[in-house]
Amino acid sequence: MELREYWQMIRRRWWLPVALTALVALFSALQLRPWQAPPPSYSATMRLLVGVMPAGDLDTSLYDPRYYAWLTSEYLVDDFTEVVRSELFARQVSARLAQQQLTVPPGTIQGSAATGRQHRILTLTLQGSDREALLAIAQAAAAELQENAASYFQQLGTPGAGVTLLDGPTVSPVGPGVRRQIEFPLRVLLAAAVGLGLALFWDYWDPSVRSRRELEEMGLPVLGEIPKHR
Repeated sequence: MELREYWQMIRRRWWLPVALTALVALFSALQLRPWQAPPPSYSATMRLLVGVMPAGDLDTSLYDPRYYAWLTSEYLVDDFTEVVRSELFARQVSARLAQQQLTVPPGTIQGSAATGRQHRILTLTLQGSDREALLAIAQAAAAELQENAASYFQQLGTPGAGVTLLDGPTVSPVGPGVRRQIEFPLRVLLAAAVGLGLALFWDYWDPSVRSRRELEEMGLPVLGEIPKHR
C-alpha cells in the first residue's frame, strides 16, 4: 500500500484524531495546569560516616584488625540504610521534633527519606515543600543518628559501631521534575497517535468502495466510472 493511500484514509476521517487530541489536551490542561509554576520543593542532604572500631583484645598476628573493621563497616552500611528508612527511626525523629513544638507525623518523615551509600559513606536525603520545617527535620535526624546510633547498632548485633556527620544537613531548592515537563506534550502526542490508529483501523473495516482500483482488486469488471463533481 502506497503512502498516498494512507493519506487518503486519514483525510476521510481527519476529525477523529483531531477531536481525540483536542479532548486529551483540554482535560490534561485542566488537570496538570502546565501554565502554572509548580509549588516550591526542597531537598535536605547530609553525609555520614559509619565505622566500626577495630577489636583490640585479639591476637593481631593472625589477621589485620583494621582491614576487618573496614570490611565490617561496609557491610554494616547496607543494613543501616534500611534502619534510617524504618518506622522506628521516623518515630524517634518525630519525637525530637515534638520537643521543639513541631508536629511532623512519622509517616511523613519515612516517606520523604531516601538513602544512598558509597563504601562506608551513608547519604540521607529528605524532601519537602517547607524549607524551615525540612531543615528542622534534617537537623533532628542528624542529632538522632549521632546521639542514639549505638542503640540501632546493638539491634544489628554490632555494638562497637558509630556514626560521624561529615556534611550537612544542607537544604537546597529542587527544580521541577522531568515528568512534569514532558507529561503534557507526551499525552497530546499519544492521543494524536491513537487517533490516527483508530482512523486507519476504521477505514480498514469499512466495507464501502470508493475507487475503481478497489473493485479491480476484488476481481469485479468496471463498466464505467462517474467522476466526482467539483
